Parts: sequence; C-alpha cells; structure tokens
Amino acid sequence: MQRRFIDYLVITFKGIAMGAADVVPGVSGGTIAFISGIYEELLESIDKVNLSVFKVWKKEGFKTAWNSINGNFLLALFSGIAISILSLAKLIKWLLHHEPILLWSFFFGLVLASILYIAKQIKGWSIKVIIAIIITSALSYYITLAEPFASPDSPFYLLFCGFIAIIAMILPGVSGAFILLILGAYQTAIDTINNLRDGVINGDMELFKDAFFKFILLAVGAIVGLKVFSKALNWMFKHQKNITLAILTGFMIGSLNKIWPWKEVLKTRVNSEGEVVTLLDRSILPTSYTGDSEIVMAIVFIVIGFGAILLLETLGKQKDKA
Repeated sequence: MQRRFIDYLVITFKGIAMGAADVVPGVSGGTIAFISGIYEELLESIDKVNLSVFKVWKKEGFKTAWNSINGNFLLALFSGIAISILSLAKLIKWLLHHEPILLWSFFFGLVLASILYIAKQIKGWSIKVIIAIIITSALSYYITLAEPFASPDSPFYLLFCGFIAIIAMILPGVSGAFILLILGAYQTAIDTINNLRDGVINGDMELFKDAFFKFILLAVGAIVGLKVFSKALNWMFKHQKNITLAILTGFMIGSLNKIWPWKEVLKTRVNSEGEVVTLLDRSILPTSYTGDSEIVMAIVFIVIGFGAILLLETLGKQKDKA
C-alpha cells in the first residue's frame, strides 16, 4: 500500500485517539481502531512482527524487513499513541485527586454507551449468547469486589498487569486502562508515566530510574501479551464473533460497579511515593456519600461520556457509507 506523508499523519492522529482511549478506563483503543478503519491492518501488522524479520533483515536488508512488517504504519500509529498517553497522564492524575466524582461519572457514561455499542454488533441472539453475557457479567462484578492480589509496585505484578492490559489493543470493547483499574495498578501506571516525564524535565535521575524500571516491566509484559493474545483473539473475533462480543458485553456490564462515581473507602495502602491511596472500596448511593456528592454535575458528565461514544459511532457509520 503506497501512502503519502499526509496519510501517515492521519494514522498518527488515529493513534492519538487510541492513546486517549487507552488512558481512560472505559473506552478501548481497539474500539477506536475498529471505528476508524485500521483494525484489521493493525492486527495483521502486529502478527508479522516476529523473529523471522531478523532473517529477512540479514538476507535482504533493513528496508525490506521494515516494509515486511508495515513499519511505517506501526511507527506512525504508535507515535500517536505515545504522544497522547504522555500528554494526558498528568491531567488524569490531577482529576483523580481533585475531581474524582466527575471523572468517574464521565467514565461511567463512556462504559454505558460502549456496552450498547458492542451489544448491538451481536447478530443472532441465542441461549448460548445470553448465558455468556450472564456468566461474564457475574465474573466481572466479582472481580470488581476483589482486593488486588498483589502490590501494584511488585515487579512481577507489573509484568502481569502489562501482559493482561494489552488485550485492549487487540480486541474492541475492552479497555486496557480499565483492566489496570481492576488489577489495582491504574494509579501506578499513571504515576509511572508522569514520573518518567518529570524525571527527564527536572533532571531527577532517581525519579527517572524508578519510573523507567516500572515502565520497562509494563512494556515487556505488554509486548509478550501482544504476541500471545493476537492470534487467539483474532481467530475468536473472526470465527466466534457473537460469543466474543457477548463475553465483552458481559465483562463491561459487570465492570460498572468498579467505576461507579460514589465510593466508600474500606482499605488504604501507602504507595512507593509515600502517598496514602485506596486499596479497597465499595459502591454506595449518592445520598450516603460523605461530603458533596455533586449529583447534578455527575449526571451531566455521565451524559457527556455517553454522548462521546455515540458521536464516535456516528462518525463510524458515516465512514462506512462513504
């Protein structure tokens, strides 16, 4: 496929949209790729990245090897993703600390609309599909109640989190940030990105080294997960699409408990930076919330989040018609 510079610029902007989706727990970067028309090319390009590339490089040169994995496409896309994540991480951290109810309300709206978006793609409802939704809803809900089984600062746990969260890059409907949230590593991941950037800007080598180590762990886990999941999930999506979409729908229904805006903290922990952060909480009614429940503004942000997904869906339909 012959592309001009402007074409790769558009791909970079699509990567920026995917990165923005991957930062917030609710929208999947895979969903953005699916809607924007690059999903299949992304899967095929990832599948081509393997050890055989080095053999091609050795025999036919770097340019041939680079073209064999659609390197320009991957570089443009992942550059956009990186730019977006680095730009938004600081804002998300600030909102988590200062406007948690409004932030989670926005996420709640995103997930509600995403459930409808994914469920509408199920063609041919059956008992098997309904059972899959019920089972995965119950399983997902149970996971949201569970206490993280390891510290988010543990090296092996960070590897595991990166390995699992990368599923969002492969399959539409699952948010990698949300998986990190369920695993209790979302705050750690956001802090890692911010500290990595701050360490460079401020010349703080200790901060940079600690953040870089955590980033490498997450990245290695993600790279391994990318290769392990890509073939299996691609096969499921192509050959068992209804069941796969049913599983995604159920997973997201059960996940609503985790991003309910009003929470009561049950357990806390001290992170590696000496900050007291929530380890375990439970959903409560706005009327039972201690402090300002911000109910009116919360509803407004739920509607905004819901509308954002509807807008993406509308743009996707217009693209299909074109």
